[in-house]
Amino acid sequence: MTGSVDRDEVARFAALAEEWWNPDGPYGPLHKMTPVRVGYIRDRLIERFSLARENLKSLKGLCVLDVGCGGGILAEPLARLGAKVTGIEPAPESIEIARAHAAEAGLDIAYRTATAEDLLSEDARFDAVIASEVIEHVADPAAFVHTLSGLAKPDGMVLLSTLNRTPKSFALAIVGAEYVLRWVPAGTHDWKKFVTPDELKTYCTDAGLDVSDVTGMIFDPLRGQWRLGRDTGVNYWLAAGK
Repeated sequence: MTGSVDRDEVARFAALAEEWWNPDGPYGPLHKMTPVRVGYIRDRLIERFSLARENLKSLKGLCVLDVGCGGGILAEPLARLGAKVTGIEPAPESIEIARAHAAEAGLDIAYRTATAEDLLSEDARFDAVIASEVIEHVADPAAFVHTLSGLAKPDGMVLLSTLNRTPKSFALAIVGAEYVLRWVPAGTHDWKKFVTPDELKTYCTDAGLDVSDVTGMIFDPLRGQWRLGRDTGVNYWLAAGK
């Protein structure tokens, strides 16, 4: 494991691999977030590649890479939308869980124990490269974005979701989510590694990407649901094209 991979972060998630598909477990927040994540990705790719929105398999024909796929929570719904999905993860424990769950669901997803740098060295290229809730866990975010850019085809897209480094995110994502509400295990995130939208835009520009959209991902505590909006103070998405 080289490049942007943080060994301590990989070990932390590997230890919880058996919990990936437990909606009430440590990955529960990701399960709740996934419908909004999928909707954002689908809409950006439909716009980029002029796909038919009304088609139930609206992403059919696209080759999509899910970087840091974990147990496949995001990869599976993207495959159901028709995309040819490759999921990579440096923790083999998580890949085993992902493969088993996809097999039970009858989904053909190419899972690999690998890093983004591994695929780049193999000259692999994809229509869309997705890193959702990953960049805040890597060792070198600028280098990571550069690698993601290299994995995108000349007309492809890179889509990232992450946490903004603000007082609000410290209060909600660290103190609230980890220590008060116990939604995720304490120590899951390091606030100092959160990436601001301006920083992420700079990483993208330096990597040859043209940022087309930044959208907030907002949790509604009354409804217990996530939605998209203008507020990027805690969670947000960024889309960029080659």
